[in-house]
Amino acid sequence: MAVAAPKPLPTPHAGTTAGSWELIVAPVRPFLDRVSARMVSQVDEFEPEIADYARYALDNQGKQLRPSLVALSGMAVGELTDQLVDIAVVIEMIHLATLVHDDIMDEARIRRGRATLATKWGSEVSVLVGDCLFAHALKMATNFPATDVCRAIAEATSRVCAGEILQTHRRRRWGLARPEYYKVLEMKTAELFGLACGLGVRLAGGHADIQAALRRYGLALGTAYQIYDDCLDLYGAENSAGKSLGTDLAKGKVTLPLLVLLERATPADRNQLLGYLESWRPEFCPQVRELLDAYQALPESIAVIHDFLDTARSELVVVENTTSAQSLVQFTDFLLQQTSALGV
Repeated sequence: MAVAAPKPLPTPHAGTTAGSWELIVAPVRPFLDRVSARMVSQVDEFEPEIADYARYALDNQGKQLRPSLVALSGMAVGELTDQLVDIAVVIEMIHLATLVHDDIMDEARIRRGRATLATKWGSEVSVLVGDCLFAHALKMATNFPATDVCRAIAEATSRVCAGEILQTHRRRRWGLARPEYYKVLEMKTAELFGLACGLGVRLAGGHADIQAALRRYGLALGTAYQIYDDCLDLYGAENSAGKSLGTDLAKGKVTLPLLVLLERATPADRNQLLGYLESWRPEFCPQVRELLDAYQALPESIAVIHDFLDTARSELVVVENTTSAQSLVQFTDFLLQQTSALGV
């Protein structure tokens, strides 16, 4: 087996004070609590039987990344308002709908220590619950008086759904090129990060150039985050990953570590890997990890994440150096810190 020369892992951004997640979002914690309460009240508007399913999905909100970005971006240019709470709810509801649909691909999947909606009630119910969440988010969007806000939400939802379809079409396409992989990440995950940041600025009264820059920040950050999540499936600890490990391999999902390995592997090692992937069983994990380590797939993936986070940080030069702007920088440093701990 050919062994590539070791490549040093990137270290967190110089001078980082990333700290804990709670420290980063401390300035907007009351806002996030309002978003959570508003999410519950919106779910209560569903039919009682549907509301039970939706409440179960709500328990998988995790760190509320997108609402945090709405609040921090809005505070970077203005004050937090009820409209920002509402837009955060809309975006989080779209995100939850994508999670519900994504989990259907593996009904045995565990997320955050609990069985997924599909596992408990089946794929048919999960599809319909996801559709209800999408529809309710778009219904809420119509309450915004500015048509450009409603249009942005509708366009983002369309891109996210298209990204879901493209990701499904690309399953087991092991010859996928990196640009195609990044395109799916931007459409499926990064789009909502960019929407959160851009509309956070827009609804807080920020200028159009700042809105555009913060949207680009969110797109780069969201792409980095999804690459991290893809790496977590291979290199994370199951008790902290929030999901069963190895599920991406089982579903035939193409991720950056696999692309790196396939790009660098000798023909013999490539054929060996493809044999594992095409007839996947969980006991193949150690052999796949051995190949990934031999070709330095993790260091290369972390380097790519580093590049996207550098791009995200560069967009923040347009905002004043406020506490919330510093939190946006620390957001990138926190993700890099988490990434650097993979495989340790």
